[in-house]
Amino acid sequence: MGFCATEKQMNQFINALKPQYQIYAPKVYSGGGRFSDTDCIRYGMIDAADEIVFDRKSDYSFKEVLTPISQTLFYFTEKDVKEPDLSPKGAVIFLRSCDLQAVKRLDDMYLNNGEPDYYYRKLREHVKFILMGCDHSFENCFCVSMGTNQSEDYDLSIDLVHDEKENAVFQMDCKDKQFHGILEELGCQACDVTPAYVTENEVKVDVPEDLDFRVAKSSMWDEYDGRCINCGRCNYACPTCTCFTMQDLFYSENGRVGERRRVSASCMVDGYSDVAGGGSYRQKNGQRMRFKVLHKVLDHKKRFGHQMCVGCGRCDDICPEYISFSNCINKLENGMKEVTADDKE
Repeated sequence: MGFCATEKQMNQFINALKPQYQIYAPKVYSGGGRFSDTDCIRYGMIDAADEIVFDRKSDYSFKEVLTPISQTLFYFTEKDVKEPDLSPKGAVIFLRSCDLQAVKRLDDMYLNNGEPDYYYRKLREHVKFILMGCDHSFENCFCVSMGTNQSEDYDLSIDLVHDEKENAVFQMDCKDKQFHGILEELGCQACDVTPAYVTENEVKVDVPEDLDFRVAKSSMWDEYDGRCINCGRCNYACPTCTCFTMQDLFYSENGRVGERRRVSASCMVDGYSDVAGGGSYRQKNGQRMRFKVLHKVLDHKKRFGHQMCVGCGRCDDICPEYISFSNCINKLENGMKEVTADDKE
């Protein structure tokens, strides 16, 4: 059922959720950008509707709520091990269609990839999603090509429009009984609502139908040896990257009291593929790019039936060397032609 709410009613709705949920949405962090005197849009807890950024794409994704950058798994002493206490509140996350599709990819990796991840599942079970409609495409987005421009797996959808007096109006399609009850109690007007979504992006990609792992032998990866500086920004901004490392933090000199943390990591940075005995895989940046790209558009689909990449374009937005992931995907066709020609010879 659909509702139309004023800004006052929307704030009342948010306040009604606060006792039970922490509410996360893309918001502006003034002066927090990557360059001097620039802002950053990333996810954080909000208290009012006017904090939510509807007209710009967030620089970083929602995944920091479900997969924290640094997450304590347990505390230990010489005699005891204790899990950290979780927040008694659940979470409500405002996110766009591509990011909501990315939740499915995270579930693939953490819940459907063998034994479910204990820590991810504990957070995931208490999360509700509010879909933010997209009435236009943003720079570098290619969600239409990836089939992630729409999603129906939301508890509530929300679109910000304005009436003839330029007052904010929030149009919402509600699928959740709890949300429905709150909106009715607030006296929100019933109306027909269809979430906005884009039907065309300026950026288009084409994953070759005959793509297979032979493309790993293509020379196309060599250019990234010189261009990529292995900073890992693309991985940290990506909503579907799931790599992490483990760290032990010791409180005492004897190393018997402390905590173990799971910390976000990147397959593009030095040291990630180091193994015992001093070995290291994928030492060249082109090899790392190859691994990342084929995981996103080949391996994951073979295992789960859909691409891992959701086409949000954040990797292109954030790369300091202006490496385009979408352009790399479009080079795969020529890469396949190169390796199949070699096979025929």
